[in-house]
Amino acid sequence: MQRIKIKRVICLPVTAAAVFLGGCAANTSPPLYQWNGYQPAVYDYLKGGKAPQEQIDALDKALQEIRGKGRTPPPGFHAQLGMLYASVGNDTQAMQEFEAEKALFPESSIYMDFLMKKPKQP
Repeated sequence: MQRIKIKRVICLPVTAAAVFLGGCAANTSPPLYQWNGYQPAVYDYLKGGKAPQEQIDALDKALQEIRGKGRTPPPGFHAQLGMLYASVGNDTQAMQEFEAEKALFPESSIYMDFLMKKPKQP
């Protein structure tokens, strides 16, 4: 009889914890941001693995996929794209990307303003 009571005392909290944690694992809400291609593109940029235009093409494709799903690109996506456009001399598109980054993530305004004012490298 004593043994049954001990099992009940132990099993009840274990069962409750399993149900609670199972409910947490069943979260089906979509991710806040879509990261399609962004992380590999930043890696390629930092390692100098691909030409800037190839990186631009990859990020543009990823952006179309993200928007096609009705999602939002992650923080830094437009900034990275803007820096790539600036590196190939397309300053107009670079400024548009920096403005898009500011609009989506106002906390990036100071850095985006810095990038937009930065003098061109010879």
